[in-house]
Parts: sequence; structure tokens; C-alpha cells
Amino acid sequence: MNRCREDSMHWITIILIGIAANLDNLGIGLAYGVKKTKIPFSSNLTIAVVSMIVTYVSVVIGSILIEYITLEKANFVGSLLLCVIGAYTIVLHIFSCTKSIKNLEGIDKDRNNVISIREAVVLGLVLSMNCLGGGIAIGANGISAIWTVLSIGIFSIVTFSIGGRFGLLLSETFIGRYSAVISGIILIFIGILEMHI
Repeated sequence: MNRCREDSMHWITIILIGIAANLDNLGIGLAYGVKKTKIPFSSNLTIAVVSMIVTYVSVVIGSILIEYITLEKANFVGSLLLCVIGAYTIVLHIFSCTKSIKNLEGIDKDRNNVISIREAVVLGLVLSMNCLGGGIAIGANGISAIWTVLSIGIFSIVTFSIGGRFGLLLSETFIGRYSAVISGIILIFIGILEMHI
């Protein structure tokens, strides 16, 4: 019974980490959507693949931690790391609201209002930094690397698609304005959730 409960809680964590890691993507997608900058599916897929690779590497690093410390300590460290990353995300948003959107607008080097595959690789690397710490924490908690990576990839594609298509409509909504804060809160919630599994 406890095993079933633990597995179901891990599934919740996998889904939530996919959403939390990609809310920044939604914010950037909204910014591009408002400016009518197109993100073709091939570029969207490229961003997702880059995020998945970075996530997989970081989850593997986190998994290695379990080999050197007890499972309980690894779980605590991983959960605490998620909480810290969540708090950092919120603080960063409060003190640097203009943070990424203006900087990332420069990704479109040729100014043709289309994110090419080459530009998507750069954008994917920048955005996947969100996945790095979370992936290590997830790996330390002993959660499946494959399902975590798939969750990150799927939600990356979904958030960019929504942002690009409905940029003008959603940019002024609560989610559009506070995506970083919501992401931070979800990460803190995941950390607390994993501490009690």
C-alpha cells in the first residue's frame, strides 16, 4: 500500500516538475507571440530536445549522489534543493522583473521574426538552466530519469505552442505576468511533497 502511494506521489512530482520547469518557456513564448515572432514546430522540438538532454544529465548526476550517501539523506538534500531553487526563482523575479524577456529577444539574430533551429539551440540551452538544479534534485530523490525527461520535453513543446499562439491574449493574465513566481511556488511544493514520501 505504501509502495503504491509512493509511486503515485512520484508521478505527481514528475508532472509538476514538467510544468514548473517550463513556465519560463510559457513566459518567453508569450513575449514572442505578442511580437509576432514565430517558433516553428522544428524549432520548438529542438528547444524541447535540448532541455531533455540537460535534464537527463542532471538527473543522472543526482542519481549518483545516492551511491555515496544514504537514501534518506539524498531524499532530504534533493527536496531541500527543490525548495531553495523555488525560493531563488521567486526572489529573482521580484528583484529582476525584466530579467529574461528583453535579453532573450536578442536570440532572433537575423531579425526575421522566426526562431530558426540554430537560434532554438541557443534558446534551449538558456532555458534549460531551469532544469539543471531541479534535475539533480529529482535524481537525488530516486525518481525515474526517463519519465522526468519526457515530462520536461512534452511540457516544453506545449508551453511554447500555447505562448506563441495566444501571446497577445495571455500575456496580461495572471499566469503570463507571474509565471516565474508560480514556477517557484510549484518547486517549493514539490520539495515539501517529496520530504514526506
